[in-house]
Amino acid sequence: MNRVRVLLADDHALVRAGIRALLEGLDGVGVVAEAGNGAEVLDLAREHRPDVVLLDISMPGMSGLDASAQLRRELPEVRVVMLSMHANEEYVLQALRAGAVGYLLKDSATAELEIALKAVMQGETYLSPPISRQVVDGYVQRVGAEQPGPDILTPRQRQVLQLIAEGRSTKEIAYHLDLSVKTVETHRAQLMERLQIRDIAGLVKYAIRSGLASAAK
Repeated sequence: MNRVRVLLADDHALVRAGIRALLEGLDGVGVVAEAGNGAEVLDLAREHRPDVVLLDISMPGMSGLDASAQLRRELPEVRVVMLSMHANEEYVLQALRAGAVGYLLKDSATAELEIALKAVMQGETYLSPPISRQVVDGYVQRVGAEQPGPDILTPRQRQVLQLIAEGRSTKEIAYHLDLSVKTVETHRAQLMERLQIRDIAGLVKYAIRSGLASAAK
């Protein structure tokens, strides 16, 4: 796993210290900043542009859910992993609707933190094992049924989407289409916003369902 830059957000300083110690013990992981409330999360995320935000679902002022939704709008490339004590379906669904790509229970085993980071960095949705997989599968099916067709995309967006689904990296897409990396990242963010999809895995599934890519690729 390449170096992962993490923003850690929890309103309890001792909890943050414990999680930070765990993160700093992982190879290729660095904590770029810590936040104690939702407003700080947004400010620090804008400043540091982390790869992952580990975000407490319950914080004073702006909740983790509200902060996640705002991050999705402003910085769609940032992956949000929600930290929570609650394993019930409603909390999980609220987190997914707010743009989280991971849901990690605070009483999880230490090794699970690394597994979760690897999963979301690979474009997957990660849920702690005690949470039923049916929760996320049902959510994906409902969202898929509501998604607009590919005809709302521009030709360039369809090209980018197809190449993403083929497993091309951002640099490879930029080279293939003779674009800058920044332009490709912008197209990807616009795709996620227009299709209401929050991660690369979701874009791939959408491309396959829409016939823009083959499942065999």
